[in-house]
Amino acid sequence: MNQDTNQTPYTHGKFHLLFQTLVILAGMAGLFGLLGWILFGTAGMLWSLAITLVLFVTTPRVSPWMVLRMYRARKLSQQEAPGLIELAGRISQRAGLPSAPQVYYVPSRVMNAFSVGSPAASAVALSDGLIRYLSWREMAGVLAHEITHIRNNDLRLHALADLMTRITSLFSFLGQILIVFYLPMALFSKTDIPLVPILVLIFAPAVSVLLQLALSRTREYDADLGAAALTGDPMGLASALKKMDHAEQSIWNLVFLPGRRNPQPSMLRTHPHTRQRLERLAALAHDKDEAAVEIDGQDMLPPHIPRVERSPTWNWFRPWY
Repeated sequence: MNQDTNQTPYTHGKFHLLFQTLVILAGMAGLFGLLGWILFGTAGMLWSLAITLVLFVTTPRVSPWMVLRMYRARKLSQQEAPGLIELAGRISQRAGLPSAPQVYYVPSRVMNAFSVGSPAASAVALSDGLIRYLSWREMAGVLAHEITHIRNNDLRLHALADLMTRITSLFSFLGQILIVFYLPMALFSKTDIPLVPILVLIFAPAVSVLLQLALSRTREYDADLGAAALTGDPMGLASALKKMDHAEQSIWNLVFLPGRRNPQPSMLRTHPHTRQRLERLAALAHDKDEAAVEIDGQDMLPPHIPRVERSPTWNWFRPWY
């Protein structure tokens, strides 16, 4: 198959998701500026937009090592997991990262993977359940997904969105306090009450949260697209997503809704529905002839690391650890 033809769906999808990301961020910034205008006039709007630009440049990064310690993760050495480390290195090289992420092991039965850090210094954490349940082909897709997040600096993007949501909530709270003092005076003086600004102040935090969740789902789609391009095997990631979704639903059904599936509405999810992700990956499968990453068949973990048998429990700092 012609290489240009292969790249066309990836290129179109990349630009589409980039456009969605910019629209969502513009929406969050616009909402932020609107609150500034309602509270402080034109000067407040300009200051709000200036704060947005400053946050974009100076958004603090959460220490990756703090997150890893929270999950009791430990770094896997070259002797313990040569296959995983080599695979992560090859995918990172294809992704153009200056250095490969360190691979960490999370002692949990929950099938989970996450990435921390920046392209210059990063880590990918893999749970015991994920490593033992996935095949090498599926693991390549998961690693490529997380490495795409690192390459795209998605962690910084999420931190920016979170800060904007928090400041929007602060502005909203300040505005509602002012309303409490303003309404009695407006009623006694028979002044018209501006209903629209009041509604904006009340609902702005909820709208900002929904935009933040939409941003998260968009970046997940983009990471799926990047993983498919890096491995040349969209269905490898699709197979991993099926297994992870089945395991997640099993936990949900066991603890909360026996015999029923997670009813969470789409707009309240941080990740897209697995079915939608599978459909997008399946559409890409016809555009690749063969996998671009060779996979070793050796064991992922050494025998001295025991299988985690402890049932997962809920924790505010480590959900389903």
